[in-house]
Amino acid sequence: MVEKKLLAGEKLRRARLRLGLKQSDAARMAGISASYYNQLEHNQRPLTAAMLAKVAAAFNITETYFVDSGDVRRAVSVREALADPLFRARPVAAETINALVRAAPEFSDAFMTLYRNYLTLQEYRAEQRQPELTARFAYDEVRDWVQSKQNYFDAIDRSAELLFETARFSQPNLIDHLKRYLQDKHGISVGHTPGILAQGIFWRLNHGAKRLYLAQEASVESETFWIAHVIGQIECKKLIEREIRRAALSTEEAQGLARIGLANYFAGALMMPYRQFHEAAQMLRHDLQRLQRQFGAGFEQVCHRLSTLQRPDLAGIPFYFAKTDIAGNILKRSSASRFQFAQFGGPCPLWNVFRAFAHPGEVLVQPASAPDGVSYLNIARTVGRGGGSYLSRPRAVAVVLGCEARYASQMVYAAGLNLDDPALADPIGPGCRACERTSCRHRSVPPMNQALDFGTAERGVVPYRIKAGQ
Repeated sequence: MVEKKLLAGEKLRRARLRLGLKQSDAARMAGISASYYNQLEHNQRPLTAAMLAKVAAAFNITETYFVDSGDVRRAVSVREALADPLFRARPVAAETINALVRAAPEFSDAFMTLYRNYLTLQEYRAEQRQPELTARFAYDEVRDWVQSKQNYFDAIDRSAELLFETARFSQPNLIDHLKRYLQDKHGISVGHTPGILAQGIFWRLNHGAKRLYLAQEASVESETFWIAHVIGQIECKKLIEREIRRAALSTEEAQGLARIGLANYFAGALMMPYRQFHEAAQMLRHDLQRLQRQFGAGFEQVCHRLSTLQRPDLAGIPFYFAKTDIAGNILKRSSASRFQFAQFGGPCPLWNVFRAFAHPGEVLVQPASAPDGVSYLNIARTVGRGGGSYLSRPRAVAVVLGCEARYASQMVYAAGLNLDDPALADPIGPGCRACERTSCRHRSVPPMNQALDFGTAERGVVPYRIKAGQ
């Protein structure tokens, strides 16, 4: 597999300055010459895989810091924004945008904040009423914040792990332990209520009665997660509020969404304590179904937990994770890798997560390649729950877990696959607007910042052609 050259001079310089080091000191720690190090910081030499490992170890940071998905995400977002007709200018080269993001990430974030506010104002003026966009943009703000943290919150993760150990919780009867703990420690009993799932409610906490009511039709792993969530709300409140203050989220709606998200994070970390889960994932070669059985968790819960294993001193594979419905709406997404999701428009139809709906309950494995030449291994499966009755219209959703192909040897899903042959990989992308593949027959809209040729002398796989030289 051919890896794209990684030029990360600015990030290397920032990591060095945070430690208060001179270039000569950093070079000595990495075991290289001062001139070589200087070339790395000035993007005159790329960071090879071997050099990446050396520098990461010397600075005590994870390798994903240098292939920062945040920088790639910023670049994709800026490129998509610049495709708006508002910016009636010549297309900006991808290299220029990448250089801007590397040199001034704060400016890129400020630009995107301004652009999103512009879109909000435009919709308000078009509708001539108070827009119902706060929640949507609050959701985007929280999602981007979680993404910037690589979906890992150390203090909350360690708090959940410590509780699991000190309370002597264990599998496979964790739900009984949690019920007893909630009753003994907080005086809250747990019961079931029929019919609330039909109202769109999973659980309800009656503070006055000191009782937690769960939907009667729920699975054991869902009940376990909800009880753990309530414990997190109560016992991890100070840590959650501290994280939210540090995040400096702009609205009360965003702060509220963040509180829910962090309590969910605590619940996942309590069900699957970091060190235990990390060790089991490695031993079982990330076999999702075996991890489900060992930790009494759902398929989605295991996938999401794997995407959070980014503790600096015990990092797991940098996975990306997404959850989508059958219409292509992305319901949840996060990435600890360089893989990026489109900010505007739908995702790539070649993604195996969409084929999962035709094979409910079956685990689908997909070698894939992105437009930047990076190869991935994707695992997808439907996870929709039944609605409890014939008329409840159960929700059809699927999840996908992916990582760069260079980590595939650590996964059971790579067995029998030839990941070195690019012809066998599906050419996926971040979405049609952001994808640079101009001849894809699955394209729904033209790529951004590309001039179109509507000549009638010939017809390609899509009803337009990209003008020559673009």
